[in-house]
Amino acid sequence: MTTIASETDTLTRDALTVLQPGFPGTTAPDWLLRRIGEGLASVGLFGRNIATPEQMAALTAQLRAEREDVLVAIDEEGGDVTRLEVKDGSSFPGNHALGAVDDVDLTHDVAYELGRRLAECGINFNWAPSADVNSNPDNPVIGVRSFGADPALVARHTAAYVQGLQAAGVAACVKHFPGHGDTAVDSHHALPRIDVDTDVLAARDITPFRAGIAVGSLAVMSAHILVPALDPERPATLSGRILTEYLRGELGHQGLIVTDAVEMRAIAGAYGIEQGTVLALSAGADAICVGGGLADDETVRRLRDAIVAAVRSGELPEERLHDAAERVRGLARWTRTRARTADRADGAGSADGVASDSGSGVDSGSGVASSQGAEGRAVPRDIGLTAARRAVRVTVGEGFEPLTSAPYVASFAPVANIAVGDETPWGLGPDLADLLPGTETGTYTDGDAAERVLEAAGDRRLVAVVRDEHRHAWMSDALDALLAARPDTVVVEMGVPQATPRGALHIATYGAARVCGRAAAEAIVADRSEPPRG
Repeated sequence: MTTIASETDTLTRDALTVLQPGFPGTTAPDWLLRRIGEGLASVGLFGRNIATPEQMAALTAQLRAEREDVLVAIDEEGGDVTRLEVKDGSSFPGNHALGAVDDVDLTHDVAYELGRRLAECGINFNWAPSADVNSNPDNPVIGVRSFGADPALVARHTAAYVQGLQAAGVAACVKHFPGHGDTAVDSHHALPRIDVDTDVLAARDITPFRAGIAVGSLAVMSAHILVPALDPERPATLSGRILTEYLRGELGHQGLIVTDAVEMRAIAGAYGIEQGTVLALSAGADAICVGGGLADDETVRRLRDAIVAAVRSGELPEERLHDAAERVRGLARWTRTRARTADRADGAGSADGVASDSGSGVDSGSGVASSQGAEGRAVPRDIGLTAARRAVRVTVGEGFEPLTSAPYVASFAPVANIAVGDETPWGLGPDLADLLPGTETGTYTDGDAAERVLEAAGDRRLVAVVRDEHRHAWMSDALDALLAARPDTVVVEMGVPQATPRGALHIATYGAARVCGRAAAEAIVADRSEPPRG
């Protein structure tokens, strides 16, 4: 039942309503529950909040005991960006793998099954999918999070993903508007700039957002990027020209507009989180995401007070704040209505019956059971592994000899970007060890590693695992040295396969999710008497 403290005035409640904060720990702290009682309508979950299925069920139930319609949001893209399976790796390939397959029904079903698992955990708002067109292959933060470099492909898969996720009762959020794909700077660290004209933007970057809005995406997330063709002065998150005139006016989006995290340096470094929050609301944003880094009551209090002060000074019109708060409440009502419908259909609460075999927050998808998707289509629980297998592309080099004994796996690991994080394991060593017992793995982080790899491998066959080889000269140099010494090396690319395939066998997975590692391991030991794909 919703409990609103009687002494909390309408202005303060509205100020709390538009915030989407994070918090530490695997249970809700007292300060968070108190703020929900005072009007806070949303919370954001991150990997630090997730331990076991039972814990997740208890946590979301704890939140809903304070407010029945609370929005519980998460950044669960699948693929490289996973929070629910942060400890083990995702049961679903990411967007780039789905784009490589280019089967919109598959994308719909993957999103539906992911949404079903989110709903089981009591999560009703997903900050996904990424609708960015990966037009810059050197992009340090999007990459495999994008469906691809072709706007039409990205558009049709964005639409399918939105429909699948929302069919499962979880609100979708296409991001990062107006498109983060043509950047060479990570907005976690600085302000990116996209210098193209409006015709290019409309034909390339905006196309997937139009598609997502057209199928009814309930939310859009703004990007912290400067796009001079639309607004030469302010980044999209703080721009009324971009959020109100363009996104609402020209594109017709009537749902929620939520910001990317305001503590990212692109905003916090230039404006501070308080001023950034006020400017974002003034520009047309309805909800302020915060809490990936600043996850405490002091942050919530600071932002609440800054909003209230801005209204009282006339900097932020009270009508604009109230409109934003009403949009948040409207989305909360939609999710609660969908949850009640699901309760009646299933005869059980949305947080009940979550199973897992991996210690993560969701069912690992290893079984053969299925759920009912759109149009009555049965969606297998292991749809993520099926999709990962379909995404694999194999190039057989001259003189390739199949692996018949345990190899040595050398994983070349770049520094993870903040969106992906460094907590989630990746690679294929454990899966290859299941298929070829005795397989060993080493991790290397510099271009001088080749000699150490050769020494560790001894006379065993080598499997070299890279991630975005084209963006990391040291990685390419290490691979050059290995292939010169051991031309029978198998190469597995688990990032964007931009570099020319090389090695005795080259496998591209289009992502580093756990299921992508499994699919790659299977491809390595596959019988090649049949013509290979790729």
